[in-house]
Amino acid sequence: MKTFNWAVIGPGRIAHRFAEAVNGTDNTAISWVIGRDLNRADAFSQQWSRAAHPAARASTTIAEALAADNIDCVYIATPHSFHADAIRQCLLAGKPVLCEKPLVTDAAMARELIALARAQQTFLMEAVWTRFLPIYAEISGWLRTNTIGRVRAMQSTFCFNAPFDATSRVYDPLQAGGALLDIGIYNLTVTRWVMAQAFGVCPLVNNINANAVIGPTGVDHRLAATLNFTNAVTSQFVCSVESAGENTFQIIGEKGTININKYFSAAETATLNRTGEDALTVKKPWRINGFEGEIDEVIRCIYAGKIESDVMPHDETLKTLEWMDEVRQMVGVRYPFDRN
Repeated sequence: MKTFNWAVIGPGRIAHRFAEAVNGTDNTAISWVIGRDLNRADAFSQQWSRAAHPAARASTTIAEALAADNIDCVYIATPHSFHADAIRQCLLAGKPVLCEKPLVTDAAMARELIALARAQQTFLMEAVWTRFLPIYAEISGWLRTNTIGRVRAMQSTFCFNAPFDATSRVYDPLQAGGALLDIGIYNLTVTRWVMAQAFGVCPLVNNINANAVIGPTGVDHRLAATLNFTNAVTSQFVCSVESAGENTFQIIGEKGTININKYFSAAETATLNRTGEDALTVKKPWRINGFEGEIDEVIRCIYAGKIESDVMPHDETLKTLEWMDEVRQMVGVRYPFDRN
């Protein structure tokens, strides 16, 4: 097979994990690295070079890389507020895109870029790696076969404690900082996924109730929300960048529970608890570091000529952003570049 070549935009912490998964996957390599600092981009390239492939070219200019013919897909790992411009450049150049979550910062921008991807007939996917983890296939089986009976509710947390720094991507509104977009998106996307597995499709939300602790830069440090669905299911979650948390996701059913264990966004284990039975914990380990599932999916889709994934389709990205728009409006978080 020919080598599937990646360009990486934004050689930061998450991109290093992505590169590790690329290097552990057959017939794939990184051919370009684009960053604001050429020395940093070059260091990233050298760190993840492979004996069988030439070291990736480093650049500070997206346009230079997009003009090359050795790019099969672009992985974008910049701070949230820079995603849209990079996605647009790639799609206009006809280059497929895998972009870190959130795809963009609001639903209006997502609609515009999804329309562009469809007009260009070019693949676009939000990098929600959680949906491709092996343990989620096991949980899907439990939900689809009603192992815990009808799903009644969900409860989850995703929290970490980051020291306050007004210039960091976590707290800076110009980088679309805040708990909801950075980590609360996982609570929401897994909620949507559970509902689809349990009921065939995620039903509409009757209402959302949310409150947040807003910090001095205007972004949410801690946020709690409850989603009430039309089929009487509720999903409650807390996300925080100033707190510790169990970071688990519990699915509550009429005959038991499913616990996606710590950390649910990167889980390798889940526990099935059925009334009157011993608990069953199942482990489904990563093949590399967890990112390989989304990499495999992108390659499969592009070789099949698809412009979106069935596992992480455009509509899922859009619906999750619509929820986040509503929550942000409710708690009073607005970014300078919001389109809604």
